[in-house]
Amino acid sequence: MSRENVFAIVMAGGRGERFWPQSRQSRPKQLLRLLGRLTLIEQTVGRLSELVKPENTIVITNADYVAPMRTLLPSIPEENIVGEPMGRDTAPCVALAAAIVSSRTRDPNAVMVVVPADHAINDVDTMVATLNDCADMAIAGHIVTIGITPSFPSTGYGYIKCGDKLSSDSGTVFYKSLGFREKPDTATAERFLEEGRYKWNSGMFVWTVSAIMKALKEHVPDLAKGAGVLKKAIQNNTFEETLKEQYERFEKISVDYAVMEKVDNVAVAECSFDWDDVGTWSALRNQITPSDNNNVVQGRHIGLDSEDCVIVGDSKHLIGTIGVKDLIIVHTDDATLVCHCQDAQRVKELVHAIAEDESLRGYL
Repeated sequence: MSRENVFAIVMAGGRGERFWPQSRQSRPKQLLRLLGRLTLIEQTVGRLSELVKPENTIVITNADYVAPMRTLLPSIPEENIVGEPMGRDTAPCVALAAAIVSSRTRDPNAVMVVVPADHAINDVDTMVATLNDCADMAIAGHIVTIGITPSFPSTGYGYIKCGDKLSSDSGTVFYKSLGFREKPDTATAERFLEEGRYKWNSGMFVWTVSAIMKALKEHVPDLAKGAGVLKKAIQNNTFEETLKEQYERFEKISVDYAVMEKVDNVAVAECSFDWDDVGTWSALRNQITPSDNNNVVQGRHIGLDSEDCVIVGDSKHLIGTIGVKDLIIVHTDDATLVCHCQDAQRVKELVHAIAEDESLRGYL
């Protein structure tokens, strides 16, 4: 497939509150070097460069993060790093991206590959091959999502129920979607795993610009109308002021709720490459080789009778532990987090509690 008609959309507007205290309002998760020497956004864009030209890569982020991302991503044209004036979840982000793509091409079959900025993927060749196959399915009329085969009964992911296999000449296996399921409780997640017909919702989507615009018009017409207004604004060089006006009117809603749960032409691509959602501190365990005591450590640490911990600091500060197990310990210059690994998801709750205390807001 010609790369001329393929656009990559990187959704990078979140703050990554579950990675506090390293992640802050001025330095969100996607700008952190959690896994190696590159930030998560650099790693994401680097993977996509095997599929999409830099001028066809569009990063949608928070307005406050545009400047640092432009510095980190010099290969991407500055106008392709777009700042949302306020957070409105993923459906408005998709509508904005569709407006930008449709303003640049008249091809209704131009393909949009939509991915979050915070995944860990090492097998780039297989990822690119899968996305190419997904693009072919999108051109054939499907709205495509990539489903991850569950490895344990996770309560932190949404699920997709898969039906019959769809006809495809590609190396990727596709299933008809039988519907999306919200994050389940433990018993439901265990049942999903036993049934074997469910995939984790990866949050990666592939569709043509005409297909997503049609879906928006049918199911969230106000968003579709706003996308049309933004497209005209781009063409008339009034984009910046129009973007703020439209975003203030947009409903805060995810693309799953707005579109994916309502359309009937969803194809689920079976993921055949390694994938990890870097969603909490516990995710480092999947990416960093643990020590003999199964501790995952970034920085300097010494411990006695300490095991199964995630410990993050820096080379200048020594973290010492005695008699602890299953803890997350994260030290920064001005804040330290200590919690049980099973409570990793609750760091977001802690951040909200900090926000409610005026005396502590400087730590956000």
